[in-house]
Order: sequence, then C-alpha cells, then structure tokens
Amino acid sequence: MPLWITDVTLRVRAAGASARTLEGSLLGTSPPIEFWFDLSSPYAYFAALKIKGLAERHGRKVHWRPFLLGVLFRVTGNAPLTGQPLKGDYCRRDWERLARMDGVPFVMRSDFPVATQAPARMILAVERIEGRDLAAWFARSLFEAMFGAGLRIEDAAVAADVGRGIGLDAAMLRKAAEDPELKSALRDQCAEAERRGIFGSPWFIVDGEPFWGADRLPMVERWLTHTTSIGPSTP
Repeated sequence: MPLWITDVTLRVRAAGASARTLEGSLLGTSPPIEFWFDLSSPYAYFAALKIKGLAERHGRKVHWRPFLLGVLFRVTGNAPLTGQPLKGDYCRRDWERLARMDGVPFVMRSDFPVATQAPARMILAVERIEGRDLAAWFARSLFEAMFGAGLRIEDAAVAADVGRGIGLDAAMLRKAAEDPELKSALRDQCAEAERRGIFGSPWFIVDGEPFWGADRLPMVERWLTHTTSIGPSTP
C-alpha cells in the first residue's frame, strides 16, 4: 500500500465507508488544486508523486482530472516529446535525471507513447462511485505502475489489476473502460481542457491561475503562500 495514503483514509476504508465522506471535511473549505494530467506523461508522473503533499501543506485538497494530450495536439499542432527531434533526446535524459534527483523508480517503455483512454475512463468511474480521494489514489497507482514498473496500463485488464491492488472492483473497472457514458465523459473533459486553455501535462489550476509543468510546482507553492505578493497586477 502506498505510503502517501493517510491513516485516517485507511481507517475509513477499513470501516467500509466511502472515501467520498472525506471530501471537504479534512482540509478546510478552500478550493481544491486542479491537477490535469495525461497518464502517458512522464512529467505528470513526477508531479503526481508530489502534489498531494504540497496541497496538504497549504490546507488544500487536489482534484485529479485525467484528459488526453492527443486531443489537444490536434489544436496546438504539437506532438509527443519523444517524437520530436532534439527535444526527445533531451527529455529522455531529463526524466532519468529527475528520477535520480527525486529518488524514485522510472521506466521508459520502448513503445512509448501509449494511448490511455481506458484507464482515464476508469478514474472517472471511480470518482463517480467512490469519490475523489479514492480516484486520486487509483490515478497515482496507475502512474506508479506505468512509469515505476513499466506495466501496460493502457490494457484494461492490467489497469483493472492495479485497481484491484488497492481494493477496487476489477470487474467494474473493466466495464468502465468500454462504457459509452464514460467515453462521453472523457470527451467532455478533454473539451473542457481546451476551453480553459490547457495544452500540456501536468497542468495545475490554483484559484483560477494556471501553471504548466512539473517544474512549476515550486511556483504553485509560492503562489499558495504569497498570493498577494505575486498575484496578477491590477489595472
């Protein structure tokens, strides 16, 4: 079981209560940090390992919001980093360096990038059924499976097994991967991302302020600490 899960969450789950009961009750009433991510994004993996702790230091929750970068690439004309000349080689080096600096495992699969529609739909299903806390746990577990262990989470059966490992119903997850309603929900989430100007992963929104990239986490922390001194200037 990942160490990041709090003792109180474990007690609630052990008692058979939904993780939904924790929402809005542990960390005050400030708006959550929105964490937009594509599960195939290595930079989002590194951010996923840090965002919960950062948020808790400032009395915030995190709303984990999966989307598909490929959909946004049609708008921006961008492409996966590994397929870009020069930049791809640099990013591979950077990801290995980040893993060493953070002391975390990192596996770069040879078939990267991969399509992550199925596990993204599963996350949406868990959020609907169990609430945001458990959906966040599942999302982080998928990141760890993908980039920490090199598992093929784009395979619904593999992603469902990851969910089973944290107590989720694997049959429900497999069904969610092909559910027409959840397919529509993920399309809607991608459309929302476009409307809100999101074009990369990870992407954070804090009190309406956007931040792009795992390297912006220190800026997010400073924003939460000193909003009045670094916020937008008034006309």
